[in-house]
Amino acid sequence: MPEVPRYATSPGHVHAVDFGHVLVLIDYRSGLVHCLLPAAALQWRDSAGVGCLAAMAPALATSLLTTGLLNPTRSPEPWPAPVIVDPAQASWGSAEHPAGTVRPPAVPYRSAIAAAAALTFVVAVKRTGDTGSAMRRVTTALSTAASTCRHAATPAEARAAVRAVRYAGWHFPGRTACLEESAAALLLLAARRLAVRWCHGVAPDPVRLHAWIQTADGAPVAEPSSTLACTPVLTIGAPHRHRP
Repeated sequence: MPEVPRYATSPGHVHAVDFGHVLVLIDYRSGLVHCLLPAAALQWRDSAGVGCLAAMAPALATSLLTTGLLNPTRSPEPWPAPVIVDPAQASWGSAEHPAGTVRPPAVPYRSAIAAAAALTFVVAVKRTGDTGSAMRRVTTALSTAASTCRHAATPAEARAAVRAVRYAGWHFPGRTACLEESAAALLLLAARRLAVRWCHGVAPDPVRLHAWIQTADGAPVAEPSSTLACTPVLTIGAPHRHRP
């Protein structure tokens, strides 16, 4: 095993969420996710405040350094403590969540074409370039699009956009999961200067990532109730007022 450096820090694109029974690290450059169980999570928290790896097991430190979740430094550079979330009630693996493939209802032809274009753009952004920075490219595109918006999308406008994207995704030849769908919905609305907030978060039991959009009042758009179990970790798009 290579020698572990004495000092390290966590780069700004790595976000940490502590659910008590697990600490989730999300790399918003690459999209990599790493989960630390309580003993390892304690070592992460203890190291964060001092920027020193003396209290971290060498195997854990090596793993985090290898994956880019920590970067070596020449001197102590403390990094932010994890976001603490109230522990969820343990389901012991018995929690049920909606799953399956249900054909989305048809939408107007022009809406479907626009949604397909938005999906194609998101997929192209993800695939064009180094895979290690795919997530950053997507979030940069979303931030740019969100900055052009002038008014908040109404709940009806936001739902129509999500439904159009899901309909287009049903026929799309590439991968269309929550990340692609939510990003495409934001872009579809941004093309009309209509704002929503894009959210990427994590739920604790079982640990799972999810992306969705919210209206100006913070309500998830066309989402099941299980989305409320997700803690938003990264959000894009400032709140806008509804049009008078």
